[in-house]
Amino acid sequence: MTQKRQLGLIHVFSIACAAMISSGIFVLPGMAHAMAGPAVVVSYLLAGILATVGLLSIVELTTAMPMVGGDYFYISRGLGPAAGTLAGLLSWFSLALKSAFALIGLAVLGAEFVPVNWHILAAAACLIAVLVNLYGTREAASLQVVLVAALIGLMLSFVVKGMGHVSVANFTPPAPHGIRPVISTAGFVFVSYGGLIQVASVAGEIKRPGRTIPRGMILAAAVTMVLYALMIIVASGVLGAARLDGSLTPISDAAEAFWGRTGFIIVSIAAALAFITTANAGIMTASRYLLAASSDELLPEPLSRIGSRRQTPYMAILATGVLILGSVFFSLEALVKAASTVFVLGYILASVSVIVLRESGVQNYRPNFRAPLYPWLQVATIVGFAFVLVGMGEGAFVVTGALIAAGFCIYWLYGRRRVEKESALLHLIEKVTARELVTGTLEHELKEIIRERDEIVQDRFDRLVEKAVVLDVAGPMEVEPFFEQIAERMAGELGIEAQPLKEMLIARERAGSTVLSADLAIPHVVIEGHGVFEIAIARCRDGVRFSDKNPHVTTVFVLVGTANLRNVHLRALSAIAQIVQTPGFEDRWMAARNEQALKDLVLLGKRKRLH
Repeated sequence: MTQKRQLGLIHVFSIACAAMISSGIFVLPGMAHAMAGPAVVVSYLLAGILATVGLLSIVELTTAMPMVGGDYFYISRGLGPAAGTLAGLLSWFSLALKSAFALIGLAVLGAEFVPVNWHILAAAACLIAVLVNLYGTREAASLQVVLVAALIGLMLSFVVKGMGHVSVANFTPPAPHGIRPVISTAGFVFVSYGGLIQVASVAGEIKRPGRTIPRGMILAAAVTMVLYALMIIVASGVLGAARLDGSLTPISDAAEAFWGRTGFIIVSIAAALAFITTANAGIMTASRYLLAASSDELLPEPLSRIGSRRQTPYMAILATGVLILGSVFFSLEALVKAASTVFVLGYILASVSVIVLRESGVQNYRPNFRAPLYPWLQVATIVGFAFVLVGMGEGAFVVTGALIAAGFCIYWLYGRRRVEKESALLHLIEKVTARELVTGTLEHELKEIIRERDEIVQDRFDRLVEKAVVLDVAGPMEVEPFFEQIAERMAGELGIEAQPLKEMLIARERAGSTVLSADLAIPHVVIEGHGVFEIAIARCRDGVRFSDKNPHVTTVFVLVGTANLRNVHLRALSAIAQIVQTPGFEDRWMAARNEQALKDLVLLGKRKRLH
């Protein structure tokens, strides 16, 4: 069962912000300051810049394939089901850990006011977040909008009130432990920007994803990075190293220092909102990885079940809730390192996927947003994040190795025997080795995704193209032999003899050229009868010689129909004219790998549809 697209720009922005603004700012700055000193603000900015640069590749992939499962879906279609399964499980695991991290922060904060064991508080909060997500996706996302609005307002209040109390002396020396800890701390706090990748997992539920996803994600990244920097400047400038280093409530401590008990309460409320929104967003987005992988038969079928009433993947949500519930008993540092490591791997895999998809020549890979500076931006992302992983120390490699091994084991023992998805990597290998490795299933899947993404409703012209005769001519050809082949292919569908049709096409061409440009011709004739209209599509790689003036026509559309369907004839001419004028059409036409690819170019062409 498919899900409805219910989420708009404000929901995308709120889900991303909610997933980022939590323990990463309300708990980590004290631990990070102890590692890097006052230059911790540089660590946060560096992590944010790396996340934003990597985000550009993720936005490209997400707008090309806005499907439930986010990076699982596009990595599996780019690098194959093994890599996709690994990426999906890692992302699910990391988002669950990030949610557990937020719940621990909420519980520790709550324990200051309620004399209850914080483990119990964290478990109770987890159950509430699970119930909210079971109630409905739009309801859960709408709750995020309200909570994020209140959260950002409180954070701005903290910055405005605290700037006047900042002491410059607390920033000297800026990097007491050297530059290297500043860089390694960027990897440690990278989890703070994990929300950027979370939006991809609910892409299948976002309205107008081609516009909404890039705007929402980039806006969220910019707002969050600025808020983080300002809040850490205030906390560092107010508290200094003696009070800030190692604190698990750094923002609350800073607020109390310059704002008294009122400030402490306000920031505590903001922190509570942040923890709640992160846990809520974590369950919402993490569960979609299980849903997508299960829908592809790489995980057990029950995880793909969607409630008929609320349209929520209830089994995936419950499984995610169980993992989060168990994770609240992990150590805080282990949660942060594990989550950050997996997020870094997700960005690396996304960049590799962009390179493979672009270089493979997959025709129906058509993102609404293309990352700039290709391929240098992707290469820089891969290298930059590799350095971040190295800087995080041996623990990160141990976690990474264990998670990768677990992911591949699950694929090898379960998913490998059930599914063999075609990927862009196979297309790339075929392109390099000239061996037949692909069947076209990936192109077909991407075509259907584009239709859903762009809300394309097929009209009569689309249906005519779907069943059209396609002729792909390799060598040069004269116009009469060309018309003979066309007539032989179309005659059966039209219910007439091939020879009369050939003669009609030749006579029409002699009466007046049907060549509209140096590369394009649209021969069209009217036949006797009633209610008949057919199209033939031809690519002539070395050109058809229509005349001395037009010796190299490569693109031909042949229209044949009865007089009573003159309006269909005119609409077909209009549709073709719009399609062939699309920028880059000629290059894509000549590069199309087969007859179906030629049809897809026409079917997915930009034009106004009439129903």
